[in-house]
Amino acid sequence: MSCTIAISNSPVFSPSRISSSLFYKSSLSSSPDKALNINHSPSSSSSTPSLPLRLLRLQKPPSGLNRESGDVVVSNSSSPTLLKRKRPARLDIPISCVGFAGPATPAVDGTQVTEVDGDGYSVCCKRGRREAMEDRYSAVVNLQGDPKQAFFGIFDGHGGAKAAEFAAENLNKNILNEVGRRGGQELEEAVKFGYLNTDSEFLKEDIHGGSCCVTALIRKGQLVVSNAGDCRAVMSRGGVAEALTSDHRPSRDDEKDRIENLGGFVDCCHGVWRIQGSLAVSRGIGDGHLKQWVTAEPETKILRIEPVYEFLILASDGLWEKVTNQEAVDIARPLCVGIQKPELLSACRKLAALSVSRGSKDDISVMLIQLGRFY
Repeated sequence: MSCTIAISNSPVFSPSRISSSLFYKSSLSSSPDKALNINHSPSSSSSTPSLPLRLLRLQKPPSGLNRESGDVVVSNSSSPTLLKRKRPARLDIPISCVGFAGPATPAVDGTQVTEVDGDGYSVCCKRGRREAMEDRYSAVVNLQGDPKQAFFGIFDGHGGAKAAEFAAENLNKNILNEVGRRGGQELEEAVKFGYLNTDSEFLKEDIHGGSCCVTALIRKGQLVVSNAGDCRAVMSRGGVAEALTSDHRPSRDDEKDRIENLGGFVDCCHGVWRIQGSLAVSRGIGDGHLKQWVTAEPETKILRIEPVYEFLILASDGLWEKVTNQEAVDIARPLCVGIQKPELLSACRKLAALSVSRGSKDDISVMLIQLGRFY
C-alpha cells in the first residue's frame, strides 16, 4: 500500500521551525510546498492521482530522530551537504563548600561506630547522618599512678571535628596542670582555668568550628563534673536519675541575659534559639567568630562519691534529645548494677540504639562510668 501525503509549510520540515543544523541543506527553504511519500508495503494495486507537488521519499533520518519510517533523503539539484553539530566546549565548574559549616573531619578510626570497653568505663560513639563523625571522647585512668583517679570526657564538635579533637587531647592536661598549681585545692577554679586555657590555645590555631564538652574528674574520692554546652552528665543515685549539669542554650533565661548584656542578640530560627541567628549553644570551646558571646567557662559541681552513687552517664545531645534522664538510667541500670559482671558497653549500645530508633540523625556518644570502681 502506498500513501502520499501533501504537506504545505509543514512545521516539521519548515526551516523556520527546525534548526538547519539538524537537516541537510536543500531547496526546501525556497519551495513553499512539499510532499512526503511513505511506503508501507512494496506491493500496491492502487494508484494515486498525480500531484503538482514535489515528492520526498523517507530514507535516512538524522541522528536522534525516529527511524520507524525508514531512511530520509531530501532531493536537491546539488549534492547533499551534511551540517555537523559541534560539541560545546567543556565547562569547568569550581567546587566550593556551601553552608555555614567548615570542612568535615574524618572520625578517629574512620568507621561509623567506635566502641571501647575499658577499666571501669565503656563508651560507644555512633556516627549520625553527617559525612564524618564530629564527636570525640577522652578516658584516662590511673592518673599519676593512682587507680582511684581518672578523667573522662565527651566532646561534641560542630563546624567540623577539629575543636573536639583538640579538647579531647588537651583539656585533661590543662585541668591537671591547674590542679597541680593549686596544690589540689580550689578544684572548681582549677577546672575553670583548664577549660579557658584550652579554649585560648585552640583559638590561636585559627581553625574554624567549636565543641561542647562534659568532663568528670575523679580525684581522692571526689567527683568533679563540669560542662560547657549541651553535653550532659546524669548520675544514677539508687536508681533515680540526677542531672549533674545543665545544658547551655540561648533559650536559658540567664544565658540569654548574659548574651544580651554583652551586646549580642538571641532569636528563634525555625523553632531553635540561636545566638546571632547562628549557633544553638551558648558555651563551648572554639567558635572564634562568636567568642564575644560564646564563653568556654564551665559550670562545675563537686560531690564526694558515696556507695549510693551507682554509675555516671556522660553523653552528647545526640542521646539527650531523644532519651530522658530517667529513661537512660532505667535502661542502663540492669546491665550495670546487681550483676556479677557489669555490661557497661552493652548499656551504651542500647542507649545509642534507642536514640536512633526514635529518629536521631545526630552523632551519638555515650560513656558509662562505674563509680564504685573509684571509691
